[in-house]
Parts: sequence; C-alpha cells; structure tokens
Amino acid sequence: MKLKVIAVLYTILMLACALVLWFRIEAKTEYQLDMLDLNTRADAVGAALSEGTDRDALEAEYNCEIILVSDIDYATMNNEFIKHGRSVFDYRQGGQILGKVAFDARGEEYRQTVIKEKTQLVTVFGSAYAAGIVLLIVIWYFYIRPFNKLKVFASNVSKGNLDMPLNMTKHNYFGAFTESFDRMREELKLSAEREAAANRSKQELVVLSNSNIIYNAHFKDMIAFYENTGADITLMYTKDPSMKRDEFGTYISLDEEGNVKDIEVEPTHPNYENTFMQVCLMKREFLKELVDKAVAHGLHDLARDLLLKLVQEKQAKVNAFEYTGVCWNIDSVQSYFKFNMDILKPEI
Repeated sequence: MKLKVIAVLYTILMLACALVLWFRIEAKTEYQLDMLDLNTRADAVGAALSEGTDRDALEAEYNCEIILVSDIDYATMNNEFIKHGRSVFDYRQGGQILGKVAFDARGEEYRQTVIKEKTQLVTVFGSAYAAGIVLLIVIWYFYIRPFNKLKVFASNVSKGNLDMPLNMTKHNYFGAFTESFDRMREELKLSAEREAAANRSKQELVVLSNSNIIYNAHFKDMIAFYENTGADITLMYTKDPSMKRDEFGTYISLDEEGNVKDIEVEPTHPNYENTFMQVCLMKREFLKELVDKAVAHGLHDLARDLLLKLVQEKQAKVNAFEYTGVCWNIDSVQSYFKFNMDILKPEI
C-alpha cells in the first residue's frame, strides 16, 4: 500500500474518532459537583463580606450571586435560587444568618467540564495526528525514498542503462547498500564493455565509410555481393553525375564482371562515370594487414596509397558494388543547401 493512501486513511480514521468523541461530549448530561470547592469559595465570599468588600466585586470575582437578609426581595430571590437548582450557602456572622451566597454550579461546572474535555480531546488527537504524520514522513525519508531510488536504479540496469550512477547517501540506513549497488553497476558496465569489445573482435567483416557522403543503403546486399564474388575488397560506387567534382573525389573503371581496372584520385576532370563513395568492405584480418603495411611504409591515404596500388599491381581482387539510390556529397554550402531542399521532396 502506498504511503499516500496510508496517510489519507490515517487522517480519516483520526478525524472520525475525534468527531465521535466530540459529539459524545456534546451529548453528555451527567456531571459531578465539587462541593468542597464550592464550600471553600462560599467561605471566602463570607469572609470578604465581613471585611466590608463590595458585593458587586465579589459576585464578579467568584461568579456568584449574593443576597442579604436586609434586601427587600431576599425571600423571593432565595426561592428563585432553589427553583433553578443553584447551590446556596448561608452567609453567617457570629452564628447569625446574614444572607445567602448562590453559585450556578451545575451550569457552570458543566460548561467548564465540556470546555476542558473538548480542549483535552483536541490536544490529544492533534498531538497524536501530528506524531503519526511525522512518523510517516520519517518512514518515507529514511526507508521508502531510498527504496524508490533503488527501484529506479534497478529498472535502468534491467534496461541496459549502466551509465546512470546511484548516488550514495551516508545519513540514511541504506548508504552501504547504495554503494554496493553502484559498485555492481560499475562491474556490470565493465563486463558489458568487455563483452562488446570481445564481440567486435570476433566480427569477420569490416565496413569503412566516409562521413560527408549521405546515402541510405542496406549493407546486407553489399555483403552478399562481396561473398558471392570472392573479392578481397568490395567498393561501393554510384553513377549519379551530381557526385562528380573536378579536382576532387575518387573514380573507378570496371570490367564486365565488376572488377576494378583503374582508379583516379582527385583528377582535374573525371574520366570515369563511376564515383567511389568512400565505402569499402573487407575482412578484418585483411584490413589489419593493410594498416600494418601502411604504417610500415608511411602511407596515409586509403584510395591513393592503398587501393590504387592493390589494383595496379594486382595484389588483391578489388571489385565494386553499385549503389542505385539517391546520395549527396556534402562538401560545400551549396551542396548542403541542395541536400536539405531535396529531402523535402515526397519521393525522396
């Protein structure tokens, strides 16, 4: 169950209990009088009257009513006190009754009791509710939140995302677990990288491709052509005339079987219609041999220093695979603009 649901249910339960007790207090009719307190207060009033204290001041201070025998309505007021259930005490001096002191004890005590009980109810339930909410916050902060972080972390790991670290928080109880999980992520990442490197080293074929020529080709067709012809190197070319450039690019001449007869590198005016797209396919071991030879002899350019020599000296079988789709050679602002306009066409 989510912590939010628990908090809502806890709030509803506390509110319901508080309302039930509140209405029970409202409906309460039984109460008890503290007669000892009333006697004490009556004695204090009598003593103050004997000392000459103002009657109105005493009535206000002790929340009572005072009548004296000398009052005209003494008998009437005394009867009213008894009729309304007041707690009436004699005011005596020298053994003689000089008056009456009446307390509205029942109503007053009842109101005070109700107020006191309601105050206690609000205090107790308010404190309990606040303590419960604080406890839920503590549980969320120190237990639930770290688990949620671990859940997100585990989800990322399960999806293969090993680059998102799990930050360690030392001030909660999961700091050690966090560090262990993050170390596990690092180990998994290293293992995945080693596995990827091992898989790359097992690949038999290698495709070399330039970065300034844009095209959309399926290399499986080129690979099938390469394997069926038994070539050492297969080049990709296009007959698209827009790919030709004076004094720039590489162009190839082919025989009837698609083998490369000659290569032109950056000619003043291209003599061949086949533009090499700077894409070639070969076996990984053969590429390693070419790189080793190039390093040993100070060679740097793939087409001029390696491919041209292989073709002219017939050191390897080099053929070419024709790419018939659209392509662009991005070598100027104009060609970049043309490419962006071309791809807006629906047919492309």
